[in-house]
Amino acid sequence: MGSVHAYETKAGKKLYRIVYRRPDNRQTQERGFTRKRDAELRLAEVEVGKAKGDYVNPADARETVTAIATGWLSGREHVMKPSSYRALRSAWETHVQPKWGARQVGTVKHSEVQDWVSELARDKSATTVLRAYGVLAAALDVAVKDRRLSRNVARGATLPRKVPKSKPYLTHAQVQTLAHASAHPTLVLFLAYTGLRWGEATALRLKHVDTLRRRVGVEENAVMVGSVIHVGTPKTHETRSVPYPEFLALPIAKLCEGKGRDELLFGDGTMHLRLPNSRDGWFAAAVRRVLDAEAEAAALAKANGDPEPPRMPRVTPHDLRHTAASLAISAGANVKAVQRMLGHASASMTLDTYADLFDDDLDGVATALDQAKRAAVVAKVLPGAGAPT
Repeated sequence: MGSVHAYETKAGKKLYRIVYRRPDNRQTQERGFTRKRDAELRLAEVEVGKAKGDYVNPADARETVTAIATGWLSGREHVMKPSSYRALRSAWETHVQPKWGARQVGTVKHSEVQDWVSELARDKSATTVLRAYGVLAAALDVAVKDRRLSRNVARGATLPRKVPKSKPYLTHAQVQTLAHASAHPTLVLFLAYTGLRWGEATALRLKHVDTLRRRVGVEENAVMVGSVIHVGTPKTHETRSVPYPEFLALPIAKLCEGKGRDELLFGDGTMHLRLPNSRDGWFAAAVRRVLDAEAEAAALAKANGDPEPPRMPRVTPHDLRHTAASLAISAGANVKAVQRMLGHASASMTLDTYADLFDDDLDGVATALDQAKRAAVVAKVLPGAGAPT
């Protein structure tokens, strides 16, 4: 059992220290308690920690957040996709390190973490806040596992919620119009009718294309991280086979002409197509051309007193993935088929992502249940009995 002792500083101030043995049986002490009661409480905490096996040496808690987070980030670099790791690294350098990097892990308080999260949430998106918070919390998790902390004070903070954005869906006619207006019409149609991610589509090689079955094997993913394209496995690390409609058979066959099995389907065969710039790239230019034409048509209809035609929503290449899900579901595809087409980890993920597309199914469920009950229940009126209820 430890003990509490009073001592005087050079300035004549009376303070208290505690003396105890660590779990390795070495004697140590902690100094600087202004009240005897505080020293006794700390000593009791030490003894309880030793008994429970979660004692933390105060010297170990002096390690900085930077020292621990640097090692954690280094370990994540080789197990994460380059694009995901880059986002994590950016969150650390932009939001976490400036605030917490120089702090000793043992001095971080829950209230401080909560205030920091709340301050970030005022100006930053929920995604940015959650990522930054996750980096700090993960670093402190490492400190707990290394017995530098008895618990992670960052856990349990109130975090902002992600508000799902509405997804723009194109009709068949709008997809066709957009394809005609673009520099790569076959790629636009392919994205809108297969649901492949940009990196998955642009990483397709001729050896991945089965023209007889009209299927492509998704085995690679080409993602641009900064200015460099990294080629790796698909997002879920699993390969999948995705069909494409018959009307794409001829355009895809033309893309294969003159290329070897290992060459890329889209582009010149050797260089991966880069994701077009969201402002002045070829895809954004095609969208603008369609929207400008629709605006002129709407103005003309208004001048003639005719109803305005429907407008195409502003979309990005990734939005064509949402369109593919919409067109597939409207064509009668079940959720499991859509899941496999999109490469989601589970059918529940597909339902969560595209729950709005299945709203119309609810009316069908009620109608089917009504018809089933009417067919199964045959009302029989017994002699002397009233109508069944």
